[in-house]
Parts: sequence; structure tokens; C-alpha cells
Amino acid sequence: MNAAKHEDHATTAVRRLVLLRHAKAEPVRDTGTDAERPLALKGRRQASGVGMALTAAGLVPDLALVSSALRTRQTWDLARAHLDGVDAVVEVRDELYEASVGDVLDLVRAVDPDVGTVLVLGHEPTMAATAAYLAGPGSDDAALAQVRVGVPTATYSVLESAEHPWSEWGKGAARLVHVGRPS
Repeated sequence: MNAAKHEDHATTAVRRLVLLRHAKAEPVRDTGTDAERPLALKGRRQASGVGMALTAAGLVPDLALVSSALRTRQTWDLARAHLDGVDAVVEVRDELYEASVGDVLDLVRAVDPDVGTVLVLGHEPTMAATAAYLAGPGSDDAALAQVRVGVPTATYSVLESAEHPWSEWGKGAARLVHVGRPS
């Protein structure tokens, strides 16, 4: 593929960002830390359901950026087991544990332009706040209302843009097309 065609493809391809809040975790124990909280039984079921829901929606990621907290890593492992054909590159990122919207955007903007679907698995209130920040014209009203108040565990928000390469994602740069949660 010549450079002009490659550049053309990179600027016209639809990019999808899936922002996923981890599944339900156990409460903090006296001897543990928040980062060490494992998934609760309900969370294990939720995480498996997320994998099935993402597969059904055709949202199998090319790249997964996962917080280093135990509950997010467990959510990814259980969801991944139910993602059909997943061959995602997985990066466990310490900076996602206490990330701000700006921190998430920095990671997204650094994604290779050829990557089509990115999943960021993190924590509230950052996942919902990032979705609300990125949501621009043409966003789904119900989905936008949900992310503005926050999302429950195991909830994912899907944003799309064909107009902006990852490096240009910012306020209002994408359409929020769906907010979902396994039943």
C-alpha cells in the first residue's frame, strides 16, 4: 500500500472507542487496598456478560488499555474469554487507576492511526466523564443523559468518529452511539 493510500485510509476509517467501567468488586477489606479489591461473584458474571455483549455488538477491540487495579484486570480476563476472535493487544496501565479525563485522552491520542477499535477499561467517575466530554453532535440523547450522571458497574459507552484520527480526539469530537450493560 502506498503512503497516500495508507494516509487516506487512516483519516477516513471509523474509529470506535469503548469506555468500560469494571464489573462489581468486593468492598475494601481491613488488610487490603482499593487497588487490590477482587471482583465479587456478581462482578464475575457481569464481566463474562460484557464479553458476550461486545461480541454481539461487533465491538471486539484491536487494543485494550486496562487499569492495573485487580478488579479491572479480572474484568478484562473474564470478558476476553467471551470475545469471539479477539486478538487484541493488551496494555495494563498504572495511570488508568486514578486517571482523569485528560489522562484517558492522552492515552487515546497516542493510539496508532491504523487501530480501529480501542477499549479502555477503568473506573468511575472517569469512564462516564470521558464519554460525556467526547460526545459531540449526533450523539444518542439517552446515552448522553446516562453518562452525564455516571454509569453502573460493567457498563460500556461506545463512541465513534470517522472525521478525526485518534490524535485529534477531544471535546465533542465523536458521536456517543450507545451505552450498554449485560443483563
